[in-house]
Amino acid sequence: MPRRSIWKGSFVDAFLLKMRNKRENLSSRKIWSRRSSVLPEFVDRFVQIYNGKTFVRCKITEGKVGHKFGEFAPARKRKPSRTDIGPGRKGKR
Repeated sequence: MPRRSIWKGSFVDAFLLKMRNKRENLSSRKIWSRRSSVLPEFVDRFVQIYNGKTFVRCKITEGKVGHKFGEFAPARKRKPSRTDIGPGRKGKR
């Protein structure tokens, strides 16, 4: 489901369009633009997406077309669940 209006099209950063037009090898390409949409030309390629700290290697499949690159490189760590929270917890009160 696109979030932008149809007449505008999906947002893709300029350097990604240049990469697409040059037909460069995307496997060695690092992508900082998390807001850019995945285009069908990127299918079956590996890219490295920046998550704010490191690069996350990701394979682009047909199911990812139309989504944003940032969706596939989580930028925040998950907190481990704490089992001692709640009314039955033991310890200091």
